[in-house]
Amino acid sequence: MTETTASDQTNARRTGMTAHRATIAASGSATVADVMHPQSAPLPVTATVADVSDWFARSASRRLALIADGAGRYMGSLTRADLAGGEDPNRPAVEVACYEPTVGPGETALAGRDRVLETPARRVPVIDDEGQLVGVLAVTTDEQAFACR
Repeated sequence: MTETTASDQTNARRTGMTAHRATIAASGSATVADVMHPQSAPLPVTATVADVSDWFARSASRRLALIADGAGRYMGSLTRADLAGGEDPNRPAVEVACYEPTVGPGETALAGRDRVLETPARRVPVIDDEGQLVGVLAVTTDEQAFACR
């Protein structure tokens, strides 16, 4: 179900991580947990709009900023477009963040894919039953595979 492309290998060398693509066509009975990024680096709940703007500015490839509290509970997410309204840079980012859409780790990969494709970021936070942020579900630009590590 997974394959590694030349682009994935280049990114893996750059980041020091192993990269794989789980093809959507072959995902069959896979769950979100099988095809998600299990690691995420959420911003703290104390992050301001300016902090999130700076986070996006550090990499053009960033599409979804996640916010979690100190215990790892998901508090919301933002895209670049969420910050385009001229928000007060000192405003807490969590006040601007959206809680939905999310997906659970036990949902089917195909249901997760559908949720991801409804979003401009092509990424959706994966939240467990206790509200913990457990990963991110992402679909590749060509929409043919899940981007997973």
